[in-house]
Amino acid sequence: MSLSHFFSSLAGLYATQAFFHSLVAGAVVEIAILSFRLGSPFVRQRLLLIAIVFPAFSFPLYQLADPARGSVYFRMGALFDSSRWIHMELPGPVPLGAVLVIIFLVTTIVFLAQELLPILRHTFASRKDGPSIEVREGGDPAVREALEALPVEKPESHILEDEDPVIFSSTGKKPSIYLSSGLLKVLRGEELQAALAHEIAHILRSRRPFLLPVFFLRIVMFFNPVVLVEFRRSVQEDEKICDEMAASFTKKPLDLAGALRKLYLGGEPLPGAGTKDGRKVADRIEEYSHRLNIESRISRLEKGPASGPGGEWPVFLLTLGAVIVINYFIV
Repeated sequence: MSLSHFFSSLAGLYATQAFFHSLVAGAVVEIAILSFRLGSPFVRQRLLLIAIVFPAFSFPLYQLADPARGSVYFRMGALFDSSRWIHMELPGPVPLGAVLVIIFLVTTIVFLAQELLPILRHTFASRKDGPSIEVREGGDPAVREALEALPVEKPESHILEDEDPVIFSSTGKKPSIYLSSGLLKVLRGEELQAALAHEIAHILRSRRPFLLPVFFLRIVMFFNPVVLVEFRRSVQEDEKICDEMAASFTKKPLDLAGALRKLYLGGEPLPGAGTKDGRKVADRIEEYSHRLNIESRISRLEKGPASGPGGEWPVFLLTLGAVIVINYFIV
């Protein structure tokens, strides 16, 4: 199939307009965040949802509302006509549409390699092999003491016999927190309590799952680089939401900041991460991005939240309205 046939097909029209609609949505959302100085991760995540969800439905909804939207007459009055851009030729001659296809392919590879395949690999490995690390029966007195002081429902806790400092939660029928014996050696009592409170926040938020349906839409938009970026930003905002919830449980945000610093910023850079190995470069970029996110979370905890959760619905509706109106004229 030639590029011309692809971009004139239903799949091509959907992919192209979803990409440009997500670009516009992302730009409008960013303008709203900066203009209204939105610091609350609750509000920021809600706005990021527009750039992730809206492009998945915009093309079919616009076509249902106005079947003539793809006509030559409508395109002549549109703000942006993607067909003109796609068929412009670069030196070669290579149409710019080929660049867009390459962007779609690269984004698809990144999605498969960094998001979908690791999830599938972990799921099947867990079912096949079961737990590979010894679990200490009876928990730990320090963990029980830290949980006892938290004003929330207490999940089960399990100690993994592992020297690496690790903590995570499972959110199935019986929510549990797993932490390593190495972590107990690294964190003070107050920092341990803060880390446990953060995992409890994840468990509480899992009862009203937000990111799971969004991730299904992320799968639908596997080719879209803008959705890839905005989904990762949404996940980062979710971590900040759990930070704020944990701080509200313990009333000690500095202890959570200290725990994050010890767990994620205490190690030295990975050796041999030079520029000759493409995979090492990619790992280095991922590590740097992760470090920046942790530093941002620590800074928020040390300075205090910029604003409380909730509210800001007029801003959300105004932003969504602007996205809907502008993208109607992007074809």
